[in-house]
Amino acid sequence: MSRHDIVFIGTAILDTVIKGFDPEPVSSAGFRAESGSINAGGEGVNGSIAVAKLGMNSALLCFLGKDQAGDLIESELAKHGVDTGYIVRPDGHPTPVTTIFVAEDGNRRSITNNAHRYNFHPEQYAEAFRDAKAVVLGSLFRAPFNDPEVVNAVVSEAHESGALIFADTKLPNFAKLSLDDLSGSLPLIDFITPNEDEAKYYTGEEDPEKMADVFLSKGVRNVIIKLGGRGCFFKNSEVSMMLPAHGIDVVDATGAGDNFMAGLVTELIRGSDMEDALVFANACGAICTTAVGTGTALRSREQVLEFIKGQR
Repeated sequence: MSRHDIVFIGTAILDTVIKGFDPEPVSSAGFRAESGSINAGGEGVNGSIAVAKLGMNSALLCFLGKDQAGDLIESELAKHGVDTGYIVRPDGHPTPVTTIFVAEDGNRRSITNNAHRYNFHPEQYAEAFRDAKAVVLGSLFRAPFNDPEVVNAVVSEAHESGALIFADTKLPNFAKLSLDDLSGSLPLIDFITPNEDEAKYYTGEEDPEKMADVFLSKGVRNVIIKLGGRGCFFKNSEVSMMLPAHGIDVVDATGAGDNFMAGLVTELIRGSDMEDALVFANACGAICTTAVGTGTALRSREQVLEFIKGQR
């Protein structure tokens, strides 16, 4: 029997969110913004907390520094019932901190630093995910998954144990890999979920179906292209479908993709068909954008189902 329904492997970050930043200085050393907040973030944190809120057992395998930022993140995870027993906290490496500027339309830009480069080698902790029903790689193409050997070791172990393997993607910020660099790992991935910009970058295509075709040709079994306000496109070897986005007023899009992933994985593990799982995932992503912060708006599976009912 699985110890965890879903194990996330990815980054844990302290997010400083600046909303409504005014680039006009008020003095030689000062600027203004509408608001500022500090939140536990990173795709591993966002996804594992969302899974717990949606009623499933989740764990996080990640790195945190032995500092106040790391303490805050671990406390937030524990508060939501996420298993923190596999968090790696070595000496000498600070917790990554990101500053995020959120525009009026909800889009954002972020500033990272060298702490984001730390690779904690999750393949050395296979006991954390060996018995999971699903394993989620939070940021394929970024640390720790910007090393082909690390990616292959993790997905091989997860595949051998019978877990469904999900991989979200990010644009590179330090080391740069191509799809060909991961040729041995991609056929072991059950679902990959790039957003439109990431899919363009890695495939060189502009059309969502052509983007999906490139990933499928590399061996990935199911491809979901997240299209923001236009919804998402799904394709595998048997079927393709376009799912429209839910109508909402966006406040902050930070973490929407991570909440989308949490909704997708939980519903598929529950036995939902692909279309229903995608509708649910779209709803999780939409709800996330209605408040500042990655985990502020989403509360429960019942909330998501009511939201979908209201949209219909």
